Amino acid sequence: MRAVEFQEYGGPEVLRVVEAGVPEPRAGQVTIDTAYAGVNFADLKARAEGYRVQSLPFRPGLEVSGRIRAVGEGVEGLRAGQDVVALVDSGAYAEVVLAGAATVFPLPEGLDLRTAATLPTVLPTAHALVHEVGRLRAGESVLVHGAAGGIGTAAGQLARAAGAGAVYGVVSSPAKADHALKHGYDEVFLADTFADDVRRATGGKGVDLLLDPVGGDTLRRGLDALAVFGRLVSFGNASGAEPWQVGQPELYPYGRSVAGFSILALTQSAPEALRSLAERAFRTVADGTVSLPVTAEFALTDAAEAHRLMGGRTSTGKLLLRARDKEAGGTDR
Repeated sequence: MRAVEFQEYGGPEVLRVVEAGVPEPRAGQVTIDTAYAGVNFADLKARAEGYRVQSLPFRPGLEVSGRIRAVGEGVEGLRAGQDVVALVDSGAYAEVVLAGAATVFPLPEGLDLRTAATLPTVLPTAHALVHEVGRLRAGESVLVHGAAGGIGTAAGQLARAAGAGAVYGVVSSPAKADHALKHGYDEVFLADTFADDVRRATGGKGVDLLLDPVGGDTLRRGLDALAVFGRLVSFGNASGAEPWQVGQPELYPYGRSVAGFSILALTQSAPEALRSLAERAFRTVADGTVSLPVTAEFALTDAAEAHRLMGGRTSTGKLLLRARDKEAGGTDR
């Protein structure tokens, strides 16, 4: 089978297409004939910085849709030939993917494999940010950084469906604003001026909930953009800045709070909670509450081009890799 991996850290050019043996599932695992694999910013950080990489060579990829090829001992509720979507620790950039059964889900009713590949990391993360961790209440205001990305696209729609009083987004360029405004956002600000824009838009009050994947100075400025009793949820450190700490002097005066979320960490610490979260989140796509547009699709062998597009910070929505040529055997089933 073909797979994509890197043997050294660097730019997209370090990604290599290799021939590899087909994995066999052990107890508690399944193998999946890949239809589509999602592309995430975590994949780029792994390639460039070694994020979550235990050793080289390394095969990136966190989410996959396809058909179960084989089932390992002790796996219940899944069978060979079943269409599924899965969240994996790594390795989704391959024609056959090994996955732990705990994070493999039957294809949600009414969805095709192409749409399903957009779900495993993005949608549960967005759902947790808005509901489980952010605890947004009807009438409250929310600000989302990265509003035109995959998580931002879902979070805006979920916040709107939850009855948010105002949904504000932050994007890195004016070109991305239109995408965000079509997916739940009332107003969109640029990253450089978002704190001033929030104060203007809220009459100086600030927002009740702020979702931040950037970290660093952006996170610090976000704390000052919160309303009294406001909540800030950190879910990434795209800036690459040193870990930031906040304490009593910053939080006590206005009753503010800071929380964090990582779906990959939850996979390890509380898999049953992750499974329940994912099932709730997937229902919002099946019932039409959320739509996740695929804005670019690449062949598996063109993974480097997908990384260049995402790394250039011009992409919106969700990027996918197609594991097999459409002419060679339908990847949409």
